[in-house]
Amino acid sequence: MRLTVNDLSVRYGATAVICGLDLVAEPGEVLAVIGPNGSGKSSLVKAVAGLLPHGGTIAYDGRRERPRSIGYMPQDIGVRTALTVLEAVLLGRFGKLGLRVGASDLAAAEAVLVELDLVALASRYLGELSGGQRQLVFLAQALASEPTLLLLDEPISALDIRHQLEVMETMLRVTRERDLTTLVVLHDLNIAARFADSVVAMRGGRAVCHGRPERVIEPAMVAKVFDVQAGMSIGADGRRIVTPLKAL
Repeated sequence: MRLTVNDLSVRYGATAVICGLDLVAEPGEVLAVIGPNGSGKSSLVKAVAGLLPHGGTIAYDGRRERPRSIGYMPQDIGVRTALTVLEAVLLGRFGKLGLRVGASDLAAAEAVLVELDLVALASRYLGELSGGQRQLVFLAQALASEPTLLLLDEPISALDIRHQLEVMETMLRVTRERDLTTLVVLHDLNIAARFADSVVAMRGGRAVCHGRPERVIEPAMVAKVFDVQAGMSIGADGRRIVTPLKAL
């Protein structure tokens, strides 16, 4: 699904949090949204998910009608520790569930557990899992509805470096295999440089720049968007590495 956002505006009462934002996200690709706190990143994702009223237009494959199945993983997920992993993933089928869980719902949930290598955890309770395992379960929940558009709001912010990589590698693999359009909010510029196909940098509710990571993630952008002087180097994988040097 091609996602096109034109002249998007979002307000909370008298306060404008997004002003005249344009962006495009393509199928099979990951678009990372970066920017300082309060720049409108989460509001953008919520508007695309249909959770916030907005001005401007959001088109899904050229149509303004929002698709029924959007995989959305919010920043703050209330962990119901009494749920098992399978039950949590089945909640992702909420829009498809009838009065009882059907065979097709169970099959879809089980397929996602296999896809994300979570079968061994199916009967475990969420409260028994590590933070990284829970994030993968919530990703599975977002995928259970078989979406074409995947929206992830800071999915790795509370994870250690190994689990950050695990979640991001899984997200990228699933995006490619399912030909998803994935929009992910990130704080780590090095993670964005490594895993995103394109990046939009936001500040004050506006898009400062939007393009390939190697064009967007550079010293002038870091200074303009984050008020930080940064050095750049090239890592072993050929991706840019950002080193913060001092606040401006």
